[in-house]
Amino acid sequence: MFNLFSLKGGLNNVEGFFCDGVNVGMKTNPANSGDSDIDGDVAFIRSSVPCDVTARFTSNKFQAAPIKHYQKYEEGFQTDFILMNAKNANAMTGEQGIKDIEDIFETLQEQYKVKNPIMSSTGVIGYRLNQEKITSAFSKFDYDAKNSDKAARSIMTTDSFKKELSFQIELDDGSSFNIAAICKGAGMINPAMATMLCFVTTDADIPKDDMEELLSEATEGSFNRISVDGDTSTNDTIMLLANKLSGAYHKEAFREALNKITFELAMMILKDGEGANKLVAFEVKGAKTEDEARTASIALSNSLLVKTALFGEDPNWGRIASTIGASGIDCDDSTLTIHYDNLLIYSNEQRELDKEREDKAYTIMKNSSFKVTCDLGLGNGNYTSYGCDLSYEYVKINAEYRT
Repeated sequence: MFNLFSLKGGLNNVEGFFCDGVNVGMKTNPANSGDSDIDGDVAFIRSSVPCDVTARFTSNKFQAAPIKHYQKYEEGFQTDFILMNAKNANAMTGEQGIKDIEDIFETLQEQYKVKNPIMSSTGVIGYRLNQEKITSAFSKFDYDAKNSDKAARSIMTTDSFKKELSFQIELDDGSSFNIAAICKGAGMINPAMATMLCFVTTDADIPKDDMEELLSEATEGSFNRISVDGDTSTNDTIMLLANKLSGAYHKEAFREALNKITFELAMMILKDGEGANKLVAFEVKGAKTEDEARTASIALSNSLLVKTALFGEDPNWGRIASTIGASGIDCDDSTLTIHYDNLLIYSNEQRELDKEREDKAYTIMKNSSFKVTCDLGLGNGNYTSYGCDLSYEYVKINAEYRT
């Protein structure tokens, strides 16, 4: 029916989309990548034609000014330009934060005509944008560039590597379309929408209603299921833009491609979790309902005690069981089983770890990724979320975040 191929690079692969990133002096330290050049701190994505756009935003009640600015547009609006900046979240800045965005776009319009521009920001909360620095980027941008690498690096904050993906989908009739994305995220990651910034572009001829449906589905199956530290930021955004220039579309093919790109990016965020060493899947099954399975699974991926046990490679199943019990769902210690990968850690019949099983558990926990499966034995509810360990480095990074 269709074939999906991975492409090298990111946004540069999608017809009609252009992007670039520059440094205007907000990032002053060499890039985490080890390159001698300093990464950019202001970037753009533009389309040669107006795009349909749909987005999902943070569930945090204190939504940042860029989100409030987006929400001022009429429903169904089109855009051809996104401006992004790092180092400053423009959050908790009141009405003036929105006015600052409007002023920045007034300056942009004097130099480069855009339609319904969108802004997205990441960084420290509580400070107004430096308009002079941000607008200085407008004369530095190459508006015809296809530099996904620079754009992806420009939105990094505590990220240790850039995050970009791209796929081509070939249909049976010989037509094809591309989809690509860049995102950032390493800290303040909690499954409560999408705790990061993610921009997905496509030249598929996708109907707006399908964009809404499929983005919600993809977000729920990916970014909503990850946790680094249990904190939800004020700026979380995932945005899908479609300029339809390929003229090709197939709903199931697009669904698979979008689900794949968002899930793989979500796993990149976990692997890049601030100071993280391990990526762990928490499957809860046998719950009375899917909602109860979700509650318990997310509690496990958020638990600080579970995360520190993962860091210490300690097969302490008591922290797993205690977290499930504290989540408030229906559970029974006589029907519960816990596995690390395929190794039985706990059951009604084997409540204590003997030396042989404990040694095997240690071996599993030394892996960079593994799965914890908790079967409640009460029903058919099933849900899997994803988390990482919590290390000394996480505390160091966040203790020094503003410095």
